[in-house]
Amino acid sequence: MLETRNLDKSFGAIHVTRNVSLKLERGERRVILGPNGAGKTTLFNQLVGEIVPDKGQILLAGEDVTALPVAKRARRGLSRSYQKNTLFDGLTVEENLALAASVHAGVSMTLWRDALQSVQVRAIVEEVANQVNLMPYIHAKVSEISYGVRRQLEVGVALATKPLVLLMDEPTSGVGPEMAKGFHDLLAGLPRDLTILIIEHDMDLAFAVADTITVLNYGEVVFDGLPEDARGSKLLRDIYLGAWEDA
Repeated sequence: MLETRNLDKSFGAIHVTRNVSLKLERGERRVILGPNGAGKTTLFNQLVGEIVPDKGQILLAGEDVTALPVAKRARRGLSRSYQKNTLFDGLTVEENLALAASVHAGVSMTLWRDALQSVQVRAIVEEVANQVNLMPYIHAKVSEISYGVRRQLEVGVALATKPLVLLMDEPTSGVGPEMAKGFHDLLAGLPRDLTILIIEHDMDLAFAVADTITVLNYGEVVFDGLPEDARGSKLLRDIYLGAWEDA
């Protein structure tokens, strides 16, 4: 469903991703691990089209999308939630979801109110709000909801575009243990045919939700396999304990 072939990106003398090749099957839930500076977010930025790779290919459902801009990739089914909130604080939860749903529905609009006039958009908003437990906050402005609910809304906005592949960049960043558990439950309730790629810093959550684990270090894939194999990997322990240089 999502594949990268030898993705390579440098910024001057800094090599950020090195020949990264991944292949996610439909419905797969893969977690990307790695220390700070490993190239995880830069990889995501290349996948969604915010950064153009120096070399390599990105394929979505078999189509080469390497040269496509962000909006066209989104229309083809690639969606992303960000580590930092990218919401419209002055709009309600419903309105934020409607703006995203209008991308999938192909609704032409000049104001957010136009989107909510569409039966299809309203149906998507209701479906997604129920999926990510946002109905109690549906008419609240984003500026009035808690940080944890904002994180839920970030996921909801991504889901409202009806993606084939959902990328999540540290979805539990800045939330407590209870909210992290809530995210695990939220993820478990999503359709199993949705392909999900997650950058996650919470190791317990990562191993709980992943079908497969990929580990990046200095921009390279150094592990790609099952969670149980990753858990027992000396290489992975060394990377997170800071002993990589001595390995």
